Amino acid sequence: MLAPFRNYRKVITVSCLSTALLLSGGGEAAVAAATRGHNLPAVKSSGVPAGSKVNDEAARKELYEQMSAATGIPWFRFAAIDQYERTIAKKKGGTEVSASSRLTSIAIPAPVWSGPLNPDQADKSPDSISFFGGFGQDGSGDDLADPTNDADVLYSMARHLLNYGNSANDFNIAIWEYYHNGRAAQRVAQFSKLYEHFGRLDLSGSAFPLPVGTMYAYRSTWGTGRSWGGARIHEGTDLFTPHGMTVRSTCFGVVETKGWNRFGGWRIGIRDIENRYHYYAHLSGYEKSISRGDIVTPGQTLGWVGSSGYGKPGTQGKFPPHLHYGIYRDRGITEWAFDPYPLLKQWENQEYRTLRKNKKNKS
Repeated sequence: MLAPFRNYRKVITVSCLSTALLLSGGGEAAVAAATRGHNLPAVKSSGVPAGSKVNDEAARKELYEQMSAATGIPWFRFAAIDQYERTIAKKKGGTEVSASSRLTSIAIPAPVWSGPLNPDQADKSPDSISFFGGFGQDGSGDDLADPTNDADVLYSMARHLLNYGNSANDFNIAIWEYYHNGRAAQRVAQFSKLYEHFGRLDLSGSAFPLPVGTMYAYRSTWGTGRSWGGARIHEGTDLFTPHGMTVRSTCFGVVETKGWNRFGGWRIGIRDIENRYHYYAHLSGYEKSISRGDIVTPGQTLGWVGSSGYGKPGTQGKFPPHLHYGIYRDRGITEWAFDPYPLLKQWENQEYRTLRKNKKNKS
């Protein structure tokens, strides 16, 4: 596979200079000067074999790591920002990231990149962009600040982050200042935590929320009416099963919420790397080792099925025991629920196939 950066000697030189300057207290300006002094080639995904998720992820991670070496910013922070932009999948300032020409998905609107008062909103000159207070920087050493060049985009983001410092708290502040959106800052911090913990980009595993092969029943209940607490629709799937049945995480994720909700009773919410919120309600109790902010894996025990909810904390027994499972997608401005039933069937079938395969291999 062709690497995003082909001139390794120049990359290593820049990395060594940058790291030395950071450690000696040279700061962000010194790092910028060292990087601009070397002609790093532009980063384009055209050098990466197309059609392979594994190849694309490997190329992106290599790009993050190389920019990390040049700036001192951990690779997983670049990955988290990129992944957040990937999940909200929206146009910014009329610019849409093209998967065919870019490795990353970070799209910076033209007024931000070039400067809001810049008469040339397609400006690629680092000097004039700087004069007009623009965000864009030259990260590839070609004397252009190109918003379609991954190296320039990541380096520009690095310069922004370095203005605030390099601690986790500094990073959170820098992200808030970039998006001016508390929810965006929370998502990027969650993704960064997941990537740092697992050390890889692929976090796509899944599990059925109840142990397969046990006693349970469910059907599509999406959109049916609910009256308690006001007229509303059912945003999820009810899985009926005996009281005390184990409830499992369906994904790799971070525990975002835990506690009482007057509708869902004792509930827990998990945010995954695809910016989906997995909601488990009406529990009888939680796995005692799990707290907000913890990382969970597919199949990990979260708690147990109950019949809590529809009232003040501790209310039980207003309906038969079951797990209410819902799933929501965040698109940056709004978060909306969608029918989880197809995913539940997919995860259930996958686990049954795996069990049959394992049983066959043992026999």
